[in-house]
Amino acid sequence: MIKRALISVYNKDGIPEFANGLIDLDIKIASSGNTAKVLKDAGILVKEVSEITGYPAILGHRVVTLHPKIHGGILAKRTPEHLAEVEKYEIPLFDLVCVDLYPVEQAIADSNATIESVIEMIDIGGPALIRGAAKNCENVIPIIDPSDRMPVLKELKENGEVTKKTRLDLAIKVFTRMSAYDNAIREFLARKQES
Repeated sequence: MIKRALISVYNKDGIPEFANGLIDLDIKIASSGNTAKVLKDAGILVKEVSEITGYPAILGHRVVTLHPKIHGGILAKRTPEHLAEVEKYEIPLFDLVCVDLYPVEQAIADSNATIESVIEMIDIGGPALIRGAAKNCENVIPIIDPSDRMPVLKELKENGEVTKKTRLDLAIKVFTRMSAYDNAIREFLARKQES
């Protein structure tokens, strides 16, 4: 049963509608930063990541979600051993993670792009969240592609769950996207090194 979702997205098109659909299914929402603001402005009840971790965003927002109380809740298997640990350390479990990434390719395509400007666009927390969800897709629904949000919601509304095939399809999308993302950064830095 899906009880808690973590939403942290760059592309916020339709995100209030998606979150409202989750709320209608009694799924609690955790979020941070601008995503949390957009959701709150739409009247959606959101628990801030900082309320879970006990830490504010630090280092100019470079570190927000990189915390055991977030990643433990994403990576935990639903085994007695893991469930005992998350209970011991008061870690909330996440059953759905909806994360997309800063458009680093767009930054790279800018003719004025510098190593410094591109580095500031490299997402760290987002990839860690969505990779963790994809790794644990047996227990966590990973959504990286905005076009998958409403189909997942539809499947949840109709069946109360998503199929194993859907989970694997979504995990494959995560690793495909991450590969392209990392490769774009690698190629850009290699070009700058040569020039």
